[in-house]
Amino acid sequence: MQLVRFSVEGRTLSGAVEGDHISVLDRGLFAGSLEKGALAELYRTDEVTLLAPCLPSKIVAIGLNYKAHAAEFNNELPEEPLLFLKPSTSVIGPGDEIKYPSHMSRRVDYEAELAVVIGKKARNVEPGSAREFVLGYTCINDVTARDLQKCDRQWSRAKGFDTFAPIGPWIETELDPDNVMIESFLNGEVKQQSSTSDMIFNVDTLVSYVSKVMTLLPGDVIATGTPSGVGKMTPGDKIEIKVEGIGSLINTVTGG
Repeated sequence: MQLVRFSVEGRTLSGAVEGDHISVLDRGLFAGSLEKGALAELYRTDEVTLLAPCLPSKIVAIGLNYKAHAAEFNNELPEEPLLFLKPSTSVIGPGDEIKYPSHMSRRVDYEAELAVVIGKKARNVEPGSAREFVLGYTCINDVTARDLQKCDRQWSRAKGFDTFAPIGPWIETELDPDNVMIESFLNGEVKQQSSTSDMIFNVDTLVSYVSKVMTLLPGDVIATGTPSGVGKMTPGDKIEIKVEGIGSLINTVTGG
């Protein structure tokens, strides 16, 4: 099932994609039941505007979680997941513009990632039950001011600018995340191409680990790390993040 948030006729709604239509979910995405009402409203996909599929209270991102990406930066493989946070104010949806913060940065990079969307409150979860707390999966671009990341002693500024977390286009509930292709395309040219099988820590491990550090709330997102091939974007560029079994997240870069 593909779950979306969208705007239409001045309203913001949640729904399930069914071919070229969207059925409205009266109770929303995190009410415990995704069943549609007997008289569910239907909208054509071409008459709505897709929004970020969730509004996380926090994005917990994982650094250096692909073997090839660690090698790309000449880093040793981490013994535990490396956590950092992106603020909720960095979230934008499909088709929205990534604002280049030229007042502070001269190097802004794309990072294609699989995102885990939490479905219910999770605290001290064990890996074997981690999937019970996952609503589904989507695409995320962990946009990074690389020059600031290198000069700061922590990553909040480099990762936290407004618009630095494009998410979408929807939440796929029926994905097996252990071996799916992740790709990025800059102006139509492939830049990243790998599989989640190259992850150092898989989704079950990450959900468990993060839940033992902080409580995960419905709608929270875990960005699971990026493969090798990250690179810079400039104003005017179009960046596409594609995850097998989910679809494509496309955004353009504009001046800040």
